Amino acid sequence: MQSCEISADSTDDPLSSGLRRKRQPRIVVIGAGLAGLSAAKALLESGFTDVTVLEATDRIGGRVQSIQLGHATFELGATWIHGSHGNPVYHLAEDNGLLEETTDSERSVGRISLYSKNGVAYHLTNNGQRIPKDVVEEFSDLYNEVYNLTQEFFQRGKPVNAESQNSVGVFTRDVVRKRVKADPDDTEAVKRLKLAMIQQYLKVESCESSSHSMDEVSLSEFGEWTEIPGAHHVIPCGFIKIVEILARSIPKSVIQLRKPVKCIHWNQSVSKEIERVADHNSDLPEENKGSNVFVECEDCEFIPADHVIVTVSLGVLKKRHESLFHPRLPEDKVMAIEKLGINTTDKIFLEFEEPFWSSECNSIQFVWEDEAESESLTYPEELWYKKICSFDVLYPPERYGHVLSGWICGEEALIMEKCDDETVAETCTEMLRKFTGNPNIPKPRRILRSSWGSNPHFRGSYSYTQVGSSGADVEKLAKPLPYAESSKTPPMQVMFSGEATHRKYYSTTHGAVLSGQREAARLIEMYQDLLQ
Repeated sequence: MQSCEISADSTDDPLSSGLRRKRQPRIVVIGAGLAGLSAAKALLESGFTDVTVLEATDRIGGRVQSIQLGHATFELGATWIHGSHGNPVYHLAEDNGLLEETTDSERSVGRISLYSKNGVAYHLTNNGQRIPKDVVEEFSDLYNEVYNLTQEFFQRGKPVNAESQNSVGVFTRDVVRKRVKADPDDTEAVKRLKLAMIQQYLKVESCESSSHSMDEVSLSEFGEWTEIPGAHHVIPCGFIKIVEILARSIPKSVIQLRKPVKCIHWNQSVSKEIERVADHNSDLPEENKGSNVFVECEDCEFIPADHVIVTVSLGVLKKRHESLFHPRLPEDKVMAIEKLGINTTDKIFLEFEEPFWSSECNSIQFVWEDEAESESLTYPEELWYKKICSFDVLYPPERYGHVLSGWICGEEALIMEKCDDETVAETCTEMLRKFTGNPNIPKPRRILRSSWGSNPHFRGSYSYTQVGSSGADVEKLAKPLPYAESSKTPPMQVMFSGEATHRKYYSTTHGAVLSGQREAARLIEMYQDLLQ
């Protein structure tokens, strides 16, 4: 009688592994970033006991990476908590007192802020001139007005005309240019400055979207990304504290570091082959053979599982989906992976002995006057630095010292990553001298920068809806495998989580957390009888 149950356990009943044997289902989570840790935490707190988290790198956190230098913490990855009302990351930070730390100079601006809410952005040209504040304000109002128009195509179902090529960048550049040129009150010199500012604003937008260019971001889908109401916050002691809070309730034995995955063998299609190979793995008990899924690690270990939650980045899926899954992913899921966008946004921190900027300056924005009529934001390799859109002044100096935080994105960020620290520091210093008109700016005493694009475990910063993709592709990416609803097919063998799988909150930390909780909830519902 027992052998009959075991036979049915492995072939017929999709819940048999958890219910007939009365044993806990084996769940493997791939990735110990916010999504993976959130999933593991929710599963363990709901009563699952056989949970394993595999992390390829030597640390937890994924695209959260806080670096301590002296008394200050610098964020190479996630920096802001975007919005507060209903944001799980905000509530974790608030409940654990992470937003309470303050200094006297911050009290006047209310909540913790990385950059001063006081002061102004200095828009400087490559001729060493500062663009007048009133010109900047006029242009900013115009740009924001057009930006709001880009949201309406999705939110109000407005049709996209052919001229825009369904591109946020093409549409924005075209509309703003026409309005600038048609303004009867501006001189030709002012018009030229405003036309040059278009490209600078689009570079900033590209960094925020983590796209190579806003030309690649879908106009019809741009408005689906949803902003959570409330202020934006940072965590002075480091965003990594959120990671540590999520990991606090996860036993150390659950998380295996330096454990990269080679292939996920799913749907029992190669169970005999896996069992043959697994016979050589002395760590694999006989009772574990015939599992729905086997996770093959780079160190040749095969880990049996009933369910695997994959939280790797979209960049990794783009690069490795053909070899990472056996059998290969369904065509519609592959199409979703290929259509959705991800690129690199990097930070460059420069620390100076003394500030060369004025106390009212909260950022330095680089406006290249020769780009007034440019269409493309792609540069020759030797001109990669022209993609640096700005340097923000880290605030308050009592905490950070005299530090500027530069932003660069796209293919030029990848070129920057290949350069050594000395070259990047020297190049940035020359840019600052050129745009400020101050040839005496010293080289920074220290440089710190990210390299998300060339890191094989991330291959990009975060996702966006690329031209040709839609929210439906995000849903396809998030859908568990196998698709077939059959009593003979064990369900939800391979599940997908991570910021790129959240339709409304992609690219955010709260999107990552919520996606991990979402996949855990599927399993909690599936095994609710077992967990009672």
